[in-house]
Amino acid sequence: MNYSKKDRGTHFARKMQAGVAILLLQVNLALAAEPPQSQSVPEAPAPATNPTTPPPATLAQQMQQDQRQAIAPQQPFHVELPHSRKPFSAYRPSNVPELDLNNSPRLQNLIREGKLYISLNDAIALAIENNLDLAYFRYNFPIAQTDYARTKAGGLVQGVDTGVVQSSTQGGFSGGNSGGGAGSGSGAAGAGGIVTSTLGAGTSVPSFDPFLSFRGFDDHEVLQQGNASQTGVLLFKQNTIQALASFSQNFPMGTGLNVNYQGQRFANNSPYEAINPTLNATFQAIITQQLLAGFGISTNERYMRIAKKNIQITDLAFRAQVIASVTQVENIYWDLVNAYQDVQVKERSLSFAQKTLDDDRKQLELNAIPAMQVTKDESDMATREGDLTVSRATLRLNELLIKNAITKTDIPAIDEMPVIPLDRKGLADPNASKSIDELIAAAEKNRPDVAQDEIAMQVAEMSLKSIKSELLPTLNVYGFYEGSGLAGPKNPNCSLSPDQCASNVPTGFGSMFANTFNYTAPEYQFGMQLQINLRNRVAKADQFRAVLEFRRRQISFEEQKKSIRFDVRNSQFAVQQAQARVRAAQKARDLAQHTFEITEQEQKLGAKSSSDTLAAQHDLAIAESALAGAQTAYEKANVDIDRATGATLERTGVSIDDAKVGVVTHVEAEHQ
Repeated sequence: MNYSKKDRGTHFARKMQAGVAILLLQVNLALAAEPPQSQSVPEAPAPATNPTTPPPATLAQQMQQDQRQAIAPQQPFHVELPHSRKPFSAYRPSNVPELDLNNSPRLQNLIREGKLYISLNDAIALAIENNLDLAYFRYNFPIAQTDYARTKAGGLVQGVDTGVVQSSTQGGFSGGNSGGGAGSGSGAAGAGGIVTSTLGAGTSVPSFDPFLSFRGFDDHEVLQQGNASQTGVLLFKQNTIQALASFSQNFPMGTGLNVNYQGQRFANNSPYEAINPTLNATFQAIITQQLLAGFGISTNERYMRIAKKNIQITDLAFRAQVIASVTQVENIYWDLVNAYQDVQVKERSLSFAQKTLDDDRKQLELNAIPAMQVTKDESDMATREGDLTVSRATLRLNELLIKNAITKTDIPAIDEMPVIPLDRKGLADPNASKSIDELIAAAEKNRPDVAQDEIAMQVAEMSLKSIKSELLPTLNVYGFYEGSGLAGPKNPNCSLSPDQCASNVPTGFGSMFANTFNYTAPEYQFGMQLQINLRNRVAKADQFRAVLEFRRRQISFEEQKKSIRFDVRNSQFAVQQAQARVRAAQKARDLAQHTFEITEQEQKLGAKSSSDTLAAQHDLAIAESALAGAQTAYEKANVDIDRATGATLERTGVSIDDAKVGVVTHVEAEHQ
């Protein structure tokens, strides 16, 4: 083929451009394969600082400093048990303060220019103060205390529902494990443990509250008589006034005390009575003591000891609830960060596609490129707009999830408010570099469900001992004392002989009352009562079932230990895999960045088209999104290993005392 001189010049120029482009490509590929060690380009030039001058505070640090100055005090959660020495307070209902459904003031202090700026520490603090799961669980503390109060009076322990709830922090939990579960120990505090099993079984426990009763009446009666031989009158009229007072109390040793006093006044119209009216009184004191079944403090205070253990289990279960809620909030926060970064990637990608489309349209007007190129640009533009729409919808969902986790009630203004995460990357977790033996040892020491299971085993062992008392016969010894007194004035209408109408009993009530207690007419008795069930099948079955259930609890206890070890190992593997994915995603992103830069340069030199550059930029956007996703998975893996080892509260700086009252007074987290 023959070329003109002008065509040969043009052809030679194109060859030179292609050669230069290929040379630049080789150089850049070499640089991408082995990046220089001594040079790095910062995202923004760092201002020169004096060695003695601290670096400028970040936006997160500035907002946290503003919060310390601006946050108004919040009312702590407090429910006081009813205690009063007023005589009638025991018979009046007690009330609990109304719910406080206002969001904590901390939330308003995080809003700037219509946006909610939130760091990880802010999210955790707001969850401690506003999360409804924690607010719900806090009522378990006074419930456990009231349960202990009723067992002090001999009442049956009702238990406390200490199951971990996660209804208001749904979304984003990963790791394949049920985070912060209460374990088998929580069942020991539930009402089901007492009702449906032999836990707490044994002889019946009497009430230890003292009882005082009164009874009295005034009775008037008229009886017709067939003749006057018995009463001396045909219409026998009598009036009876009687009062009875009784006091009883039982004691944990199996001792019972019963004291009775009865007073009567009889008046009638019979002339055959030497004294009229007649006054008499009786005093009784009875002491009983169980010597076999039902004997001893360990038997009769078993409900009280279970209730004490339930208070400890409730405290540990609340710690598990806080760990679960904080873990969920952390995961939701990192999902929010991932969605936020993905939107930024998609926006940059769409902006580049828009710029490419605008440039190609100008080139098309100059007839420098075919129309098909603009059509491809428009198609690519539509695809990236769709990707951005999906990404923004995901961000909106994650914004709603984080708001749901850190608020008590919905506020329309906040519901529509964008959320800007301030922490984009967490600090290195020291648990990631520890050996598996160290992690398992830490989990067995720090996890609340381990302590719960240990307490549950203690309760089961106590129950196993107390149920043995039910097998014994009932042997009750008692002592009885009774004193009586009689008084009344002489009957002025007595028609009997002078000897029969004579009386030397005192005439007044005071003398009668004194004779009741001065051993004038005593009666006393000592005795015993023995009851033996010759087959004893119910008690024997209960005792044997208690042993069987205890063996099952031992198996559950060992199974829980294995589960914890597996949980820790699984979390460690997840961290290691997440680290590897981050490294791989970072390399892929760097390579995509270099490829994009090379393609962009080649386009400027004419060796590549805008379609090639768009494809390279699209690959870069995919790599950036993948890197953000890998980094989020790594952060959530660190969150999970903290949960698995029981280090969540220590790592996030959460005070369990703050969590109990629902007011965060300080934040000492490693994420700051």
